[in-house]
Amino acid sequence: MTEVRSNDVAMRASSQPAQPQQSKHALESARPYIGGQAVLEGVMMRAPRSFSIVVRRRDGSLLVRERGVPDERQGIRRWPLVRGVSSLVESLRLGSESLRFSVEQMEKDLNAEEEQASKTAAAPHGLSALSAFGLSLFSLLSADDGQGVISGGAGKEGDKKGGRGAMGVMLVFAIAFLIALPQAAAAGINRIFNLGLEVQSPMFQVITGALKLSVVVGYMLLIRRVPDIRRVFQYHGAEHKTISTYEAGEELVVANARRKTTLHPRCGTTFLVMVALVSILVFTAVGGLLPRIHTGSAIADNVLFFLEKLPFLPLIAAVTFEIQRVFARYCTTGPLRALLWPGFLVQKITTIEPEDDQLEVALASLKATLFREHGEVPEVADDVSFANYEALLRAPHLRT
Repeated sequence: MTEVRSNDVAMRASSQPAQPQQSKHALESARPYIGGQAVLEGVMMRAPRSFSIVVRRRDGSLLVRERGVPDERQGIRRWPLVRGVSSLVESLRLGSESLRFSVEQMEKDLNAEEEQASKTAAAPHGLSALSAFGLSLFSLLSADDGQGVISGGAGKEGDKKGGRGAMGVMLVFAIAFLIALPQAAAAGINRIFNLGLEVQSPMFQVITGALKLSVVVGYMLLIRRVPDIRRVFQYHGAEHKTISTYEAGEELVVANARRKTTLHPRCGTTFLVMVALVSILVFTAVGGLLPRIHTGSAIADNVLFFLEKLPFLPLIAAVTFEIQRVFARYCTTGPLRALLWPGFLVQKITTIEPEDDQLEVALASLKATLFREHGEVPEVADDVSFANYEALLRAPHLRT
């Protein structure tokens, strides 16, 4: 998933007089960061003061949830390194809420189809366990790492508790799948090939980092073949195309978005690739400085080193966040663009060329998010359903 600096001009009515052109630096300094994430049959977009989720129901209608949230980009949260950890945690929290919302809508549609199938003896289409597992991992990989820090949303207390619980599960899953499993696999290779490497040695860290990427890439290649996940990957591509259209200052219409690339330098997938590379450097540098681990048991050594590494995870995330910001700002053109290609190669797995109706969903989500960012306050706080994309565009606050 990606983040973007918003362009106020893009959402203003065409009847308004054109504003004087400002310098690129002036525009960038005035624009808030906006992030996004693909969910089941939908897209979530977020901004410093709002977020929206738009999902397409089985009947073709669009369900929109738009909420205001406090802008917490203040004080210590604005500091380099601190902002990266804060943004990542809040992105995961909001991402889990968005994913849960989309799953709820799919469950409603599946229940309705099941009732109809019971009358026609047809087998309803369901969300497989592999799809659900893949979505959990994809939510971690696609959560944007934007500067726009978002709180958990303005929901009921039960919803907030559910969101915190879901985020906790996702974090535990991330640590187990992205850290513990690669280290265990590296230990297995060390033992099978009788390499005799200590768990704190630089070569062991290189093997662990390579396996971390291999595990993620291999699993993504596997679940990409699952129909439900493949559609989510298409929505991921639609989100990137929409944000690229917005960054270019072009009108937010399907024709413009269709021409854009599905790759984006601030995608969460790129962030993950960079985390793996940064972790190799960090643990290679600090591994020898940590208390030596030599219990006589390979299993005990690996467990202890895993526990030693946990406190460094926020630092790695924070450093990676700042590096990605620099790359996305200064390395998008020219020879330095080569620095982005490792992330782009993995994005070619997690993004797929979307269909026009998927681009409509992503565009609608961005427009709904920007409404509150422009100082307007919706009269209706409940979720709103539109019969189709054209009906949604006729809503006064979404006209461009």
